[in-house]
Amino acid sequence: MKLSELPYHRDSSLLFERVADQHWSMFIDSGYPRIDTGRYDIIVANPEITLETTGENTIITFVSGKELKSQDDPFRLVKQYLGKHESNLSGLPFCGGAIGYFAYDLGRRVENLPELCQQDIDLPDMAIGIYDWVVIVDHHQRRSCLASFCRFQNTSEKWSDLIELFHQQAPVKERQYQINSSIQSNMSKEQYTDAFTKIKNYILEGDCYQVNLAQRFQTDFNGDCWQVYRDLREFNPAPYASYINMPQGAVISSSPERFLKVTGNQVETKPIKGTVHRSKFAYEDKALAGLLLESEKDRAENIMIVDLLRNDISKTCQPGSVKVPKLFALETYATVHHLVSTITGKLSEHYHALDLLRGCFPGGSITGAPKLRSMEIIEELEPHRRSIYCGSIAYIGFDGNMDSNICIRTIIQCDKNLYFYAGGGLTWYSDVNKEYQECFDKAAGIIKLCQAGRKEVS
Repeated sequence: MKLSELPYHRDSSLLFERVADQHWSMFIDSGYPRIDTGRYDIIVANPEITLETTGENTIITFVSGKELKSQDDPFRLVKQYLGKHESNLSGLPFCGGAIGYFAYDLGRRVENLPELCQQDIDLPDMAIGIYDWVVIVDHHQRRSCLASFCRFQNTSEKWSDLIELFHQQAPVKERQYQINSSIQSNMSKEQYTDAFTKIKNYILEGDCYQVNLAQRFQTDFNGDCWQVYRDLREFNPAPYASYINMPQGAVISSSPERFLKVTGNQVETKPIKGTVHRSKFAYEDKALAGLLLESEKDRAENIMIVDLLRNDISKTCQPGSVKVPKLFALETYATVHHLVSTITGKLSEHYHALDLLRGCFPGGSITGAPKLRSMEIIEELEPHRRSIYCGSIAYIGFDGNMDSNICIRTIIQCDKNLYFYAGGGLTWYSDVNKEYQECFDKAAGIIKLCQAGRKEVS
């Protein structure tokens, strides 16, 4: 393994600026310094191998330009191209491996689902790069370094150039974007109410206990996506944020939710269920948080998903190892308070982190319970496919460690459009007006960003 010290910046976006426009550049962002608990940020670009899945086919592209096509399971293909397990003695969470996204619609490779929603976002169902070098920033230790297992020969050959690149002063580049239209939802209040009523009927008939219903927002856009991400960091900082730059478009995520983390054989998942908007008045804000903590409806919604995820991770964890050390913990973000539970387990020696991910995919906190029936109802009632929304952005190291988010509070840029979604878990006790408003509460940071961008060109 190679490690070389680099200049430290409190704001890691200054380091990423050097590669923001390079091929398949990605930034895994802990939210620091806007979120004090943030620790590790990860920067990569120019992968050795890319894997892009659309429908039944995965295109594997090598840095040499060679391409292969496969219909094998996408999760197993990523595991295959990660290759042999490497020991990591650096103390760093990631020193090279796979980074990218697994879209919600990749769930069709896990579950048999009907095809009813319109598919109009032309991005792959999975986009993963295999990276042999990484810049990792540790904000607790105030250090940055270039790290690699040197699995590929050209990494050593370009090592000095990479060190020089990240020692240079960040380039000065004027980055601008424009929001060219008002925000449009794919559901009117009447359409949302109709879908809400159908879900209530499904619950009454015993089909399900909870369904996550989302609406999609869209606006016309042109300009620089990296600047959009930098602005979103200001409007809505988040601990599991990320930026993905691809030839087909960009993913701009300010997610507050961890999906799955694996360190050695230790597994952790932190589902969010239960949300209330924040107030600018401290007394009212505290009261709203207290109401959320005491809400029987939100606690019931949370416990349903905790049970679902306990079952999901048990598929690949050691028997008896799955625990719930935190139930209904309050977490506070820029625009909302959330109820968050923590579930842990020990990964069985027979399984890889990608087996765990596949066994839990897509995350139960954004489908409902039971999962398969909820996904069928989502397909029936939502007008458009979810694409990357409610999927997962993840890194999986050559050492087998993994961390991943749930892609909520996420903007998808494709063609000349920005798309973002917001929704919530509906139970028998849900109120249609409150649930409809919750969509806007959750999307408040992105809506604010789009409105600011719109004003710039008015």
